[in-house]
Amino acid sequence: MSLLDALLREGALRPVDHALAQSLRRLGRETGDADDRVLVAAALASSAIAHGHAGVDLSRPQLVCDAAVEWPDADEWRQALKASRWVATPPAEDVSAQAPLVLEHNLLYLRRYREYERRLAHGLRRIAAAAPAHGDLRVLASLFAVLFPQAGDADRQARAAALSLLRSLLLVTGGPGTGKTTTIARVLLLLIAQARLSDLPAPRIALAAPTGRAAERMAESLRAAAAQMYTLGGIDSAWCDALPHTASTLHRLLGTIPDSPRFRHDADHPLPFEVIVVDEASMVDLPLMCKLVEAVPDGSRLILLGDRDQLPSVEAGDVLAAITDAAGEGDAFAPSVAQALAPLLGAVPERAGGPGALAGHRVQLQRGYRQAQSLDLAPLADALRTGDADRAIERLRVGLAGVHFHEDVSDPMAGGTRATLLSPWRALMELDDPEQALRQAQRMRMLTALREGAQGAGALNQRIEDALAGTQRDPYFHGRLLLVTENSYRHGLFNGDIGVVQHDSAGVPVAWFAGGSDGMRGFHPASLPAHTGAFAMTVHKAQGSEFDTVWLLLPRQDARTLSRELLYTGVTRARGELHLCTSEAVLRAALDRHAQRVSGLAWRLAGS
Repeated sequence: MSLLDALLREGALRPVDHALAQSLRRLGRETGDADDRVLVAAALASSAIAHGHAGVDLSRPQLVCDAAVEWPDADEWRQALKASRWVATPPAEDVSAQAPLVLEHNLLYLRRYREYERRLAHGLRRIAAAAPAHGDLRVLASLFAVLFPQAGDADRQARAAALSLLRSLLLVTGGPGTGKTTTIARVLLLLIAQARLSDLPAPRIALAAPTGRAAERMAESLRAAAAQMYTLGGIDSAWCDALPHTASTLHRLLGTIPDSPRFRHDADHPLPFEVIVVDEASMVDLPLMCKLVEAVPDGSRLILLGDRDQLPSVEAGDVLAAITDAAGEGDAFAPSVAQALAPLLGAVPERAGGPGALAGHRVQLQRGYRQAQSLDLAPLADALRTGDADRAIERLRVGLAGVHFHEDVSDPMAGGTRATLLSPWRALMELDDPEQALRQAQRMRMLTALREGAQGAGALNQRIEDALAGTQRDPYFHGRLLLVTENSYRHGLFNGDIGVVQHDSAGVPVAWFAGGSDGMRGFHPASLPAHTGAFAMTVHKAQGSEFDTVWLLLPRQDARTLSRELLYTGVTRARGELHLCTSEAVLRAALDRHAQRVSGLAWRLAGS
C-alpha cells in the first residue's frame, strides 16, 4: 500500500486533500511524474491550510498530519519535489510557472498561499518604507504633555504615540488591560491636531477588527477614551469631534463582493483613508491580512493592535506573531529616531537599530491584565503565557483574588456549581428590555476548548437551555442567547455577533442585536443568518470579547486543540471573575503544547 493510501485509510487526510493528490497522479501517469512522495507532499500542503499552516515543513510533517506512518527522509523528499514538474522552486519559477506547488526554504506551499505570504511581506515593507512627513514635532509638545504627563522612555504608551508620528506602519502589542485602545485614541488625536495645526484637513480614519463584536468593543473603548479627553484642559474640542466613533469588520471595510474571494478595495482600488487602525490583529488570517495591506494606499498609515500571545487565527497563518518577530522587541531606536522624538519624550536612550525593514516599528505595552479591582489575573496569565505549569498550578491552589479553581471538576452543570452557573442566565430571562438584556448577557459566559462532544460548545448549550427552559422548550424562548456564525451584509450581522431573544406583547419571539440608529435592531428568528446558542462558546469564538465572569471548562482528557495560547486567551476574557474547571494532568498537557503554525512570513519580513 502506498503512503498516500495509508494516510487516507487512517483518516489523516481529508477527501479534498486526497483528491488533489489523485489528480496529480492521473496527470503524472501520462508523463511518468507520479512519485508517491510528491503526491503525499501535495496532499499535506492542502491539509496544512485546514490546520492553520501556510505550508508543510518537510522535516516536521507530523505538525500537519500526526499519523503512525514512516515519513520519507527529508533530504530525499526535497530532491524528489525539486525534480517534479508539479513543484516550482524559486527563484527559478519560470521553469514550471504553472506548477500548483512551491518549494521554498524547506516549506512546501500551495502556490496561492505562497503568493499570499510573498505579497503580504512586500506590502508591509512598502508601507514601512514610506516615512510620513512629520515636520517639527515641537508644535505638538504642549498637547503631548497634556495627554502623557509622565511621558518618557519608560512610558510605553507615550512611546507608541510619539512613534506613530514618524511611522507609516506601527505595531502596538500587549495583553488585556495594557491600554492599547486608550493609546490609539490619543495617537489619533495627535494626528488630527498635527494636520489642523498645519492648516490641513483632519486625516480620514478607519477603525476595523476581524469580527463584529471586536469592532463594537473597539468603538466603545475609543468613544470612552474620547469622552475622557474632552475633560482635559488644553485640548481643542474640535479635535475630539474629529475622532471616529464607529468601527467596522475588515470584510465590510474592504467591501465584500458576493460569491467572490476578492474585495472592492485592492491594490488598484485602494481604501479612501489616510489612517487605518486594526484591532485584534492576532485573529486576522494570512489571506485577509494580505488583501488588507494591498488595499492600504501609498502614504497612508496602518496601525495594528493585538496580543501575540493569544490564539492565532482560525484560518491559515499566524500573521501577528510573524510580524512582531520581524519587528523585534520594540526597544531599538536609531539615533535619528531618538533625536526626532526628543521634543516629546525628552532624552531617549539611543540604541542600535535592528536589522530588517520592520525593525523599530513596534512598541510592546507593559502587561496589566487586572480588569477589575476584584480580579488578580496577572500571576496566572503570565504563567500560562510562558507555559510554566508548576507556577500556574501553585497560583491556582494557593488562590488569587477573583480566580476560582474547580480542580477535577469536569461538569460544572452538576453538583454545587450548578446554581452559581445558571443564576445570571435565569436573571436574564426575567428582563423585558433588550438593551438591558444584552448588557446582562455580557456578565457571564462559559468557554470551552471543544466544538463537538459532551464537553463541546454545542452539547453545553443544549444542556444549559434544557436547564433554563426545559427539554420541551420553545426553540426561541425568552432570554435565549444567540451567536451568529456567518456574515450577512444584508442584515448587518457578522460572525461572532451576540443577540438575545425576547417575546413581544403578543408572544412573538424577536431576536435583538446591538446597532442601528436607536441602538438596537430586532429580527424575526426565522430571517436570521446561520446561528447557534451562545451561553457556551469556544475560546476561539470568544476571542475579541470580554465578560465580567468567565467559566473556562477544559476537557476530561488531553486534546490536540489544547495549548498554552488557548488557556491564556480563555482566562484573559475575564474582567472580574474567573472559574477554571480542569485537572492538573490536562492543565500540564495543555501548557506543554504550543499552537505552532508553519509559515515563512517571518523570514520574508526579516530581510531588508
